[in-house]
Order: sequence, then C-alpha cells, then structure tokens
Amino acid sequence: MKNSPPDRPANTADPAESAEVLLRHLQWTVIRRLDGLLQGDYRTLMRGVGMDLADLREYQHHDDVRHIDWNVTARQQIPHVRVFTEDREMAAWFLLDLSPSVDFGSGDRFKREVAASFVAVLAQLITRHGNRVGAMLFGSGVDTVLPPRSGRTHVLHLLKSMRERPEGKSSGAITRLQDLLSAAGNVVRRRSTVFVVSDFISEPGWEKPLGQLAQRHEVVAVRLLDPLELELPDLGLVPIMDAETGQQLMVDTSDAGFRRRFARIAAQREADLRQALGQAGVDTLELSTDGDLVSAVMRFTDLRRQRSRVLAGAAGVTPMSHRRAQAA
Repeated sequence: MKNSPPDRPANTADPAESAEVLLRHLQWTVIRRLDGLLQGDYRTLMRGVGMDLADLREYQHHDDVRHIDWNVTARQQIPHVRVFTEDREMAAWFLLDLSPSVDFGSGDRFKREVAASFVAVLAQLITRHGNRVGAMLFGSGVDTVLPPRSGRTHVLHLLKSMRERPEGKSSGAITRLQDLLSAAGNVVRRRSTVFVVSDFISEPGWEKPLGQLAQRHEVVAVRLLDPLELELPDLGLVPIMDAETGQQLMVDTSDAGFRRRFARIAAQREADLRQALGQAGVDTLELSTDGDLVSAVMRFTDLRRQRSRVLAGAAGVTPMSHRRAQAA
C-alpha cells in the first residue's frame, strides 16, 4: 500500500501538538520534494562556520572585501584575498520578526504562517545532518532567545515557541527592526548563517545594523510579503487598518487613480528595500503568502550555485561539488 500525504494541518489549541502536526505535514509536502531536488546539497543554503586558510590570490570583482589580506596587499601593492575551505560543521540562527504586520494575509495564509513553514523546513534540513540552529523571537522587542541546538525535539520547541505566541496587537508604535539586529550582534558570537525573517515593515534605521551583522556572518534576508501589499484589486469601499499603529481609514478601491498611486508607491518601496538589502551585502529570499515554498527555496539555491560558479571561475578554483563529481 502506498503512503499518502496528510491533509493540510488544522489549527489546534495546543501549540506543541500544532508544531508536531505542521512538521509532519511539511515532511510530506515540502521536505521530501527538496530532498529530491537538492540531492543532498544542503550546503548551498548555508555555509560552514569553521574556516581554514587554503590560499592567497589577487582580488577579483565580486570577491568578499572582508577576506582581503591587508598585510599581503601592502607588501605586494596589489589587493589580495584569503581563500578559505570550510569545515563540515554549520550553525544557523533565525531572527524572527513576529510584530503585528506579519499577522496579515489576503488569501489562505498569513505571513506568520509562511515564516513558520520556512523555519520548520530549514531547521529540519539543517539539524538532521548534525548541525545546530538557534533563534531570537521579536515582537515589540527581543523577548525569547533559543540557544543553538540540534535534533527534532529542538525544532519542535522552536516551532512551539513561534506558534504559542498570540497574534501581535497594534500598540500604536512602529516596529524597530534595528533593535532585533543590534541584539543579534551581541548574542550571535560565532560565525554563522543568519536568516533574518521579516516583512521589513519597520521604522528606518535597520540598514546599518544589518550591514554590520553581514560583516561578521553569512546573512540571508528572508522577506515576507503578500500580493495585496503590492497592488490593490477593485473591491469598492473597504476599511484598511495599519497593523503596526492600529490606525484605520476607508478607501475607495474602485478609484482607478487611487489604485495606480498605491501601486506606484508600493513599487518605489520595493525598489528602495531591495537597494537597501543589496547595499547591506546580504542575499535575499522572497516568500509570498500565495507562493510555493519549494519553488522559492530552489530559486534561491540556483542563484547561489550560479554565483559560486562565477566566483570559482574568476578565482580559477573548481567548486567542491564538481570535484566530488569528477572523483566519482
């Protein structure tokens, strides 16, 4: 008899039971698919922590400036970078923005649910290979820190911590994402892969601490979004509430001019956000409430593989995955 995947998990009152149901559901619907597509190449999602110096070479375009060897550069009068090999141990941190604006979704799922699914999948993939994950949970401030551990029990504890939190209530204050990022700079000491899971609806000022975090760690901005935040359909007169401040107003979405202005402002915000993330030196993975998690993760890994090949080609280095294939 063939096994069949369970139905979509139902909401339960018990956060522990809810976490177990969610992880079991994702094992069937997402993790098994990623197993086949990634073919064991989980290192594409994150990089190792231990770094051994392997070589020195001249600086190439797109090299990480953090790896410039200034002593050699001064002696040779030509910029040189250190080339590292990574060990097999990896550690990851999830910086989780659970402020009121993530409790929004125009379809079947809220952004908070998308975040929980992403964390469940990545944490399960990472920890089952003996690596560790930690987390910092942020509402109006950092209120929970889970030290890095491995194992399925720890993954369930992380999911339970996310799901037992009540939906964020508007406090009248705008989220200060910079508080989470600055706190992470003090908590995450050892070099790690850091996933910043947020919709980045925040008071300005988070860009600098994000860039500082990226100077010490491999940082991935996991941006949560909903289609309704980009473009309004014609729904007539509807009430709209700012989830962060609680302010409400009535808008006439049947007004084509209003919808065009909304789309223009949203597009400008998108451009500004992507520019800020790029300037901070972080990779970006976008997760939409109406999107497919597997497709989004595979797009992200494909981009990372392409970049690794470009960098390896510029450095005259054969990627480790290709070397393994040749050896086989």
